[in-house]
Amino acid sequence: MRAMRLIWAVALGLCGLAGLTAQSQQPQSRWAEPAAELAGQVADLLGPGQAQLTVRNVSTIQTSEIPAIRKLLEQDLKARGVLAGGAESANTIRVTLSENARERLWVAEVVEGNETRVTMVHVDAAPVATTSTRNERVVLRKEKIPGLINRIGGTVQDNPILTAAEINGHYVVMFADRISVFSSGSGGWTESNTFAMDKKFARDPRGVLIPTAGGGTFTAYAPGTECVGSYSLPLNSASQDSGWTVRCRASDDPWPVYQSADASAGPALKAFYNTARDYFTGVVTPSIGVDLPAFYAAGMIPRAAGGAALLLAGVDGKVQMVENGVMHGVAGARDWGSDFVVVHSGCGAGTQVIVSSSGEAVKDSLRAFDVPALEAVPESGALTMDGTVTALWTAQDGKSAMAVVRNGAGEYEVDRVSALCN
Repeated sequence: MRAMRLIWAVALGLCGLAGLTAQSQQPQSRWAEPAAELAGQVADLLGPGQAQLTVRNVSTIQTSEIPAIRKLLEQDLKARGVLAGGAESANTIRVTLSENARERLWVAEVVEGNETRVTMVHVDAAPVATTSTRNERVVLRKEKIPGLINRIGGTVQDNPILTAAEINGHYVVMFADRISVFSSGSGGWTESNTFAMDKKFARDPRGVLIPTAGGGTFTAYAPGTECVGSYSLPLNSASQDSGWTVRCRASDDPWPVYQSADASAGPALKAFYNTARDYFTGVVTPSIGVDLPAFYAAGMIPRAAGGAALLLAGVDGKVQMVENGVMHGVAGARDWGSDFVVVHSGCGAGTQVIVSSSGEAVKDSLRAFDVPALEAVPESGALTMDGTVTALWTAQDGKSAMAVVRNGAGEYEVDRVSALCN
């Protein structure tokens, strides 16, 4: 193997010298420096030989400039002993040209056999795009669910809505002290059944509610508590509400932390919850072979080449991604809040991450991002909410998100947020 690489290095080095001579006689491209830097890093990882090169552009760089960038990469790789070509090669170099509101980031995924390594270069130190000039591929729209608001029992601020799900034509809503079933009527959604949860939660409790594929049952998780609910048609059709039963028990079992791409397939990963601190400890089941930090939110990002990457919002404010058994930081996520969800809208790359804004604001906002590699790229403008977003999760259809919002009156309400193609 070393002898073969040496032969490649000598042969391609001679070609590279000729290529460099030809380049020196041409005007310098503004992409020459980042292309050379990225090619050098890739060559250090791969060594002399052949590799298939793909270039994907998810930035505001004009499509007409991509062939020139690819040519620069091919020339610089060749000068370093890497021939970008040959469909028979098992090695692959996947380059993604991405950006956020502050800078561009070029990411190269180097696949050699079963091993994938990632390297990147920062291209522009100054801002290169803003949401007002970027071609937004997604538009976020919100729809308030009328009647799903906490005005019942005690002080509203002390009894927030934790989560909700649409099941069997009803809305099942978990509050801090109960699980309620809302039924549709002429005045909107009204609370028709209530099941108490005999548990006092911490200051900022969270909850998860997972319907089954058929919609006849659900499982709900709150700090130290697990509830199972079921619905069956009553004998008397005029008394539809009598068909609901909910039973709760004390439990320290792990919670599902996201829904799979097919929502009916159920949760794919569970994590243990720290009931005293209101975040996930980082211990998950089944194990994914990586020690995870404590986190607030998680989601799976499917990849075009197959497989998926696990996205995490850590309690330390860092957004990280686990892919191919390695954890990396995600650039462009500095302004993310602690909550996000993954939706499969079919727009753009097909999957977006809807993220809450950082900080405690009187009026929060949501924005959709694409995460093609290790860079969060804005796909939509900011959607202003009517208060502070306190919870966010993927709706059962997998194509939209549900958000709990604490409005200016201190009331908690539920909005459905959809990602529409622009």
